[in-house]
Amino acid sequence: MSLLREGMLVNGHVYSTGTGQVGSENAPKKGTLTSRRSLVITGCLALVITPCAMVDARSSLASPAAPAGVTMKILVLGGDGYLGWPTALHLSEAGHHVAVLDNFARRGYDFEMGVDSLVPIETLQARIRVWHELTGKEIGCYIGDLTDADFTYHVVRDFRPDTIVHFAEQRAAPYSMVDRKHAVYTQINNVMGTMNVLYAIAEIDPDIHLVKLGTMGAYGTPNIDIEEGWIEIEHKGRKDRVLYPKRPGSFYHLSKVHDSHNIEFACRIWGIRATDLNQGVVYGQQTPQTARDDRLATRYDYDAVFGTVLNRFVIQSVLGEPLMVYGNGSQVRGIIEIRDTVRCLQLACENPADRGDFRVFNQMTQSLSITQMAETIARVSPEKVTIEHLANPRVEEEGHHYNVVHSGMVELGLEPHLLSDTLIESLFEITKRFAHRVRREAMIPTIDWRRASSLIGL
Repeated sequence: MSLLREGMLVNGHVYSTGTGQVGSENAPKKGTLTSRRSLVITGCLALVITPCAMVDARSSLASPAAPAGVTMKILVLGGDGYLGWPTALHLSEAGHHVAVLDNFARRGYDFEMGVDSLVPIETLQARIRVWHELTGKEIGCYIGDLTDADFTYHVVRDFRPDTIVHFAEQRAAPYSMVDRKHAVYTQINNVMGTMNVLYAIAEIDPDIHLVKLGTMGAYGTPNIDIEEGWIEIEHKGRKDRVLYPKRPGSFYHLSKVHDSHNIEFACRIWGIRATDLNQGVVYGQQTPQTARDDRLATRYDYDAVFGTVLNRFVIQSVLGEPLMVYGNGSQVRGIIEIRDTVRCLQLACENPADRGDFRVFNQMTQSLSITQMAETIARVSPEKVTIEHLANPRVEEEGHHYNVVHSGMVELGLEPHLLSDTLIESLFEITKRFAHRVRREAMIPTIDWRRASSLIGL
């Protein structure tokens, strides 16, 4: 009898019995070893390694051919995440044939930090089944890691997407600033994963449209207006059109800048097509699709590492905690509501860039200072709310100029949802329902940009 068991780590690899991804010429053979960072075998245990955590998950069957009448085949990378999951549902309901890919690293970060999403979330496979039960629509599922080039090529060959929507990166600036290990992990995971996607597109089907999620934070806070990706300059009597200069504020934001440069270069030399979406801070927790059933819920993070500022303020107000503003609160951020995020993704997919074009949109709908956000939450809250200013753990400008051009998505058809009392009140209701799940100490920032090494949590 063999001592090897399904999913066992052997010399840094996962042992697989090869029991079944259908239609894959690259599927591992029975009794072979595969990469420990990815596995595409139906019903097998996949082990995903993050800096301090190991998560297990089970893959599901690869997607069939797109049914008649469906507009596009869209592969959503990072489809288990806060934005990836509702985007997949939105695109599916819009009539597209969707598959998701994830390595469950985000769930591993929760394990590492000792926190959970405020709103309980089902497994990816369970959510896909529920969506099918409610709508009759299929969503394909691939479990694995983009830094594994063989796996990435396999998925692109197997699903043959028209469009790839790329959310699959470590997305938190504080996480990238914990220490050397987390900074290096963030850069390798984000940049190498995107490089593998670019090469897979170039070698398998250069007509695939890559829609990449970037961040407004990559720009920093320049003392000039922020254009949509490109800027016309004149220097010593000569003019040129160049990528807008970036001054990112964390190793995470730097990884996004590296991504943008790599993607623009790939468009220029290989003639592929790409859309880079520099997204503002996202707030909200529900879309019309996720609201259909509690089992379709997406994440709602509140901790100081992954919780976005507006969502965190809502949770603090419901708990009766002071709204914690870093520094004097004059820092301005571009923001966007989650329903607008998924709509922007649909617009980008359905209106692809031309071959050879690196197209950039600033994906935000309005801008507010951190203090203005806190004051808005405090005004709408039914309870008395106080605002507390903390020493800023980040190294960033205060009282800076901030004027952003963000007309591209509106020209494509976006009708923005601006921050409203009604929306905030709906977030209050969700938060009250699950307030018992909060670990209050997780909201206290412990990661200091000025130190080379910090702790996550207290």
